Amino acid sequence: MIKNIIFDFGDVFINLDKQIIIRKMLEFGGTAELSDEIILLNNDYEVGAISSEEFIHKLGNLYPNAKPEDIERVWNSMLLDFPDERLEFIETLAAEGDYRLYLLSNTNALHIPHVEKIMGHEKFYRFKTSFEKFYLSHEIKLRKPNPEIYEFVLNENGLKAEETFFIDDSEVNTNAAEKLGIRSWNLQVGKEDIVQLKSRL
Repeated sequence: MIKNIIFDFGDVFINLDKQIIIRKMLEFGGTAELSDEIILLNNDYEVGAISSEEFIHKLGNLYPNAKPEDIERVWNSMLLDFPDERLEFIETLAAEGDYRLYLLSNTNALHIPHVEKIMGHEKFYRFKTSFEKFYLSHEIKLRKPNPEIYEFVLNENGLKAEETFFIDDSEVNTNAAEKLGIRSWNLQVGKEDIVQLKSRL
């Protein structure tokens, strides 16, 4: 019996354009795909190993034609809209009280303030307080699909893996959770929506 639900954030609640960074960085001499160096830099940033200032500076070294404000603008441009029906869905689920709810997101210190700006403070507060815990990778120094991040959430909250359900748009992340005995839904962006959750439980 499922008693706990862990949600991803990007492309589960807030819509993303994950390719826009590549397209926009072409203006500053970028290539048609993210280099291994940028991927590793992002991974370090998402676990809080480097500050926002260090992240922007290091990206600036890779794109010398881009100003720091250009890099921040492009980096935040992948964050799109947060549909109201998804906010209403999670608020209703929280109010029903049938499950313990958690958010678990690979994110960074630039994106979260920008999300709040997109949503507005009041809606962001309503969203955040719908969860018992709001776990952000750069704050807990762990990121998916590292098994330790799932174990951290389970252990800190006294959850049993077999009673826990996890939703993420990345199959790598859901596979990692399933290896620990957590039932998972690899949500197919554009074909499925989090508001359909109850049909998957």
